Amino acid sequence: MLKLIFWLLLLANAALFAMQKGYLGALYSDGREPARIGKQLQADKIKLVASDAAPAATAAANASAPAAAGAPAAADLAPVACTEIGNFSASEARRFSSQLAERTPNLKFVRREIQEVASHMVYLPSLGSKEAADKKSDEVRRLGINDFFVIQDSSALRYGISLGIFKTDEAAQKQVASLAKRGLSGAKVGTRSVSSSKVAFQLRDMGGDAKLAFDKIKTDFPTQEVRSCP
Repeated sequence: MLKLIFWLLLLANAALFAMQKGYLGALYSDGREPARIGKQLQADKIKLVASDAAPAATAAANASAPAAAGAPAAADLAPVACTEIGNFSASEARRFSSQLAERTPNLKFVRREIQEVASHMVYLPSLGSKEAADKKSDEVRRLGINDFFVIQDSSALRYGISLGIFKTDEAAQKQVASLAKRGLSGAKVGTRSVSSSKVAFQLRDMGGDAKLAFDKIKTDFPTQEVRSCP
């Protein structure tokens, strides 16, 4: 019996010694063994190494990124076959051509005289006599049309009927179509008066530096229309 107790105590002491030395760490761990602590990473000795991939990627992105938005370079502006700007009064035309010759001496341009139509009249042609004009006027009223008058001057339209004055031909044509829908046929559009001559400029093969210069010049003439050549 004493021998058994002796061997048990000896085994217990041996086991305790092995645990203290960490020999049993593979079989048992309480999170505090010295060997485990010794194997932990030493954070104060960790060094960060910059990767060459990031700068390379940034450089590649910058190289492939489109250029910042801004004014187009002169070389990017393809020549335009023909551009027209107008319509200028005589004094405005002189000022525009002077700036054009100063800033774009090699640019080809043509000066074009234009007669501007001041207004358009919708009318019924002359009915030949006052009696016929009055009879037609009654028919027009019965259609619910009251905005008209019998032309009394000595022109070829005497005893015709005016059905409205319009600034543009488009507006006058719309009135003709509207009257036809209401039952009044035969209305026409004629020029009522013509203004003094105007000037337009046609600029040919304009591109590059000339186009940039033209864009700057036209800011001094904001009311002028830029359009394709007719």
